[in-house]
Amino acid sequence: MAIKSLGYIGVMSQQQEAWREFACGVMGLEDVSDRCNANEGELFFKMDDHPFRLFIETGDTETLGVCGWETNSAEGLQEVADALAAAGVAFSWGSEELINRRKVQNLLSFVDPAGNNHEAYWGVVSDFATFNSATGVSGFVTGDQGCGHIVLPAPNFEETTQFFTEVLGFGLSDLMKIRFTPDPEEPIKRLWFMHCNKRHHSLGLFEMPMPAGCVHLMVEANDVDEVGKCNDRRIAAGVKLTGTLGRHANDHMVSFYMRSPTGFDIEYGAEGRTISDWRDYEVFESTVASFWGHDFSVGQMD
Repeated sequence: MAIKSLGYIGVMSQQQEAWREFACGVMGLEDVSDRCNANEGELFFKMDDHPFRLFIETGDTETLGVCGWETNSAEGLQEVADALAAAGVAFSWGSEELINRRKVQNLLSFVDPAGNNHEAYWGVVSDFATFNSATGVSGFVTGDQGCGHIVLPAPNFEETTQFFTEVLGFGLSDLMKIRFTPDPEEPIKRLWFMHCNKRHHSLGLFEMPMPAGCVHLMVEANDVDEVGKCNDRRIAAGVKLTGTLGRHANDHMVSFYMRSPTGFDIEYGAEGRTISDWRDYEVFESTVASFWGHDFSVGQMD
């Protein structure tokens, strides 16, 4: 497939100071807004040798703005364009200003069937400056696995999953069918986890609308001690816990969940599973989210 990884995430928010404190003081990212020549109301955060992986722009509502998907070359980006065109999906090539803002060679923008905004790009412009965490985090698992994974709302589930698998070439890793209550009359919500590299999943699609335009964003630290330290920082900062520490059954991630300033969750984890050859992998349906832990009822508490 032409898309190789989740490259960056953009968020629309009016809570710039809250995001700066959360991204740097809790997540342990580096504020590189000055280095990225940020406009008023913009913030850029670094987590590896890329110029940034997360950016915040001023918006009228608190919501996920865009998912940026990296291709490895101009040919790869053209493959994405050709696939979108063949499927009759509208897209637009980035302006010179936008390309410069994203620090890439070229990009295109499109909207998936669920209304989520995406960009595909190639050729990151980087000075390979060393990541300097605001809290001393040793680093994050990125590289050819990208900056983590994201789970997006997909109320029109069939159309959206078909778009990502048949048009963009994502592969299905595993799936769940979820009810939030014991009531058999409650409609089942489907959740698919999908891959584009050796990371168990880079994308999740959930059959529900979400007010903040995102279910959660996952970042993977180098080791589980960093996860514990981040949770300590979360407690000190008074950030809401939305899922207790646990190990997931699908990607084996040891993680906890916390609420971002914009309202979607951040999963902060380590020890994620990778698949060296997807041809040998067996897709499965899981009936539990985790081997242990991950009590999400804490997110419903005041």
